[in-house]
Amino acid sequence: MGSYPNPPLVTTSEPESTQTSSTPIPLLTPLSAKRVVQKVKTNLVFSSKWAELNGAMGDLGTYIPIMLALTLAKDLNLGTTLIFTGIYNIITGALYGVPMPVQPMKSIAAEALSDTHFGVAEIMAAGIITGGIMFVLGVTGLMQLVYKLIPLSVVRGIQLAQGLSFALTAVKYVRKMQNLPKSKTIGDNRHWFGLDGLVLAIVCICFIVIVNGSGEKNQGCDDSENSDTTSNYDLGSHVNNEGSRKSSSRMRKIIFSLPSALLVFVLGVVLAFIKRPKVFSEIKFGPSPIELVKFSKHAWKEGFIKGTIPQLPLTILNSVVAVCKLSSDLFPRKKFSVTSLSVTVGLMNLLGSWFGAMPCCHGAGGLAGQYKFGGRSGGCVAVLGASKLILGLVLGTSLAHILNQFPVAILGVLLLFAGIELAMCSRDMNTKEDSFVMLICTTVSMVGSSAALGFLVGMLVFVLLKLRIWTKDKPFSTIWMHKVSQPI
Repeated sequence: MGSYPNPPLVTTSEPESTQTSSTPIPLLTPLSAKRVVQKVKTNLVFSSKWAELNGAMGDLGTYIPIMLALTLAKDLNLGTTLIFTGIYNIITGALYGVPMPVQPMKSIAAEALSDTHFGVAEIMAAGIITGGIMFVLGVTGLMQLVYKLIPLSVVRGIQLAQGLSFALTAVKYVRKMQNLPKSKTIGDNRHWFGLDGLVLAIVCICFIVIVNGSGEKNQGCDDSENSDTTSNYDLGSHVNNEGSRKSSSRMRKIIFSLPSALLVFVLGVVLAFIKRPKVFSEIKFGPSPIELVKFSKHAWKEGFIKGTIPQLPLTILNSVVAVCKLSSDLFPRKKFSVTSLSVTVGLMNLLGSWFGAMPCCHGAGGLAGQYKFGGRSGGCVAVLGASKLILGLVLGTSLAHILNQFPVAILGVLLLFAGIELAMCSRDMNTKEDSFVMLICTTVSMVGSSAALGFLVGMLVFVLLKLRIWTKDKPFSTIWMHKVSQPI
């Protein structure tokens, strides 16, 4: 099980041909101030203004539901979380130069929403312990060893399972009425019409598909000249009139350049105010007070047992290993290190969790979603981070009143495309053996609702297949029968 090389590049979307060759700023390495400033400027440069703004919306399908549920159900300090996650977004964008996402730790969030005795102190304790372990794994180089030992087929299995899980959750958001504060599905089907109806979701899905397509190179908000050339080529065989052809080509270029995710999100905000006009009077300006969380021995114990233990495998696999691999696929000219990713995940939680900020990590789903909608640089997440920071300082926790009225069906639409984009990473499994391992890993992960269980089974199957090949492709039954038939 040596380290897997990059496969023949079959990415979820064609990487930008104009991508700069800048590398993320190495952590813990002294650099001159001038070089640091230049690197930050390079990493934050927009490839396209509207594309980057659109890409920033690609991660909100997972971020908003979890943050809203924890704020309303567990009294999480939303203002503090917005401030810290905003800072995380800005720093990671400057460090890596790609739309590196900052997402809440889902396993810890799930435990908090399902256990009435798992409160804010336990949530933060779990985040601090998980962050400490990730930091140690990073600085000692152990994470690099883990990365080298895990085969690509197992990584793809985890990504496929996570992507399909997002997509299934998105369909549930669209079809069924939801109680986000309790993170539960209400039995009633969603109405066809209304400010949060099925028709609204279907229209948003169709709009995004028309604008972004399936994720080809010149989809969405790409401003490259090739888009115009492609449009002319497509229309050339159908339109004889030169003026009409140019007009149609111009119209196609305008449509394909619309920031679809941004427009859909803005529509959701407008509908939230229409749905409940009293939201205006419920908004209180000013940041929420930032206070140190008080921990007890019980909180540390419960946080470790119920939070850290189930979260750690998911963080290692999906937040570091899978993110590093996906980043290398989407941005082959940039270099990524599992060591730096592990350290940044560790530092985020070692700093923010003491003040009540939700434990966070990176995530392959968030990266795929932001890339899907046009995010190509660190500027994408830096803008998102600045927006979170401003909202946290200006509105604080009162922002939850607005988010509580946000159409859940629209959140489902954004989450659906993020999940599909992540699941499409599995396209580069070119051999039957790799596909076999990947699908077993995916199936076990989804049926068992555990990425760790899927990982263990996937690794076991991978080892068994390698042992089978090591025996010169002879089945073990054949070898056994051959030995038995030999005279003693």
